[in-house]
Amino acid sequence: MRSPERVLNSLNEHSKDSSYKFERLYRLLFNEELFYVAYQKIASNEGSTTKGSDGRSIDGMSLARIETLIASLKDESYQPHPSRRVHIPKKNGKMRPLGIPAFEDKLVQEVVRMILEAIYEGHFETTSHGFRPKRSCHTALLHIQKTFSGAKWFIEGDIKG
Repeated sequence: MRSPERVLNSLNEHSKDSSYKFERLYRLLFNEELFYVAYQKIASNEGSTTKGSDGRSIDGMSLARIETLIASLKDESYQPHPSRRVHIPKKNGKMRPLGIPAFEDKLVQEVVRMILEAIYEGHFETTSHGFRPKRSCHTALLHIQKTFSGAKWFIEGDIKG
């Protein structure tokens, strides 16, 4: 089995060639080591011990659970669970809905995110900061501070529901 680093670097290198056609990406979901890396990333998150809609969390995670998950991906029987809906308070006193996925679903999502990021990250504009590695609203503000030369108007928006 190829190491996750080699797999993701290879995807990244191929993405630089605009004529390259990615094929058989689904089989990358069978790489156990990608799931180990995904587990490490998720385990450090604050909400990793929160139970999903299946009543399970990161607690009791094992190689057997990952192997079972990969087997269901291989035989195409994998079905994501519906997210568990909870409401958390906002600063203005209202409640915000939050979906909490099952832990296995989080693992699959993280592996898919790593694969897609390796392919597409190099194609984003340098001015794009949302949901990007090592970028945030703070880096966007720093970029504006360094490059902003004036404007007559701003548009602020929030997509609702």
